[in-house]
Amino acid sequence: MKEALIVAIVFGSLVLIPAVIGLTIVISIRLLKGGASRRDQAEDSKLIQEIYQGLSRMEQRVETLETILLDREPGGRQHEKF
Repeated sequence: MKEALIVAIVFGSLVLIPAVIGLTIVISIRLLKGGASRRDQAEDSKLIQEIYQGLSRMEQRVETLETILLDREPGGRQHEKF
């Protein structure tokens, strides 16, 4: 159980840290430029939506990995190998 939690924390960190850093950089660049045009705002909105969708997919993958790890623990359910 502890191993699964550690794996979840590691994978979660690997996903969230780059996303937070990337968004911080994008926002700071926009603020330094002094404002954004409608086109820039649309591009930023699209970028944020893509990041959100990517993070949602990554969250599903991490949950799947956690399930696999928990099922393989001693005393847990054993599934057939694919």
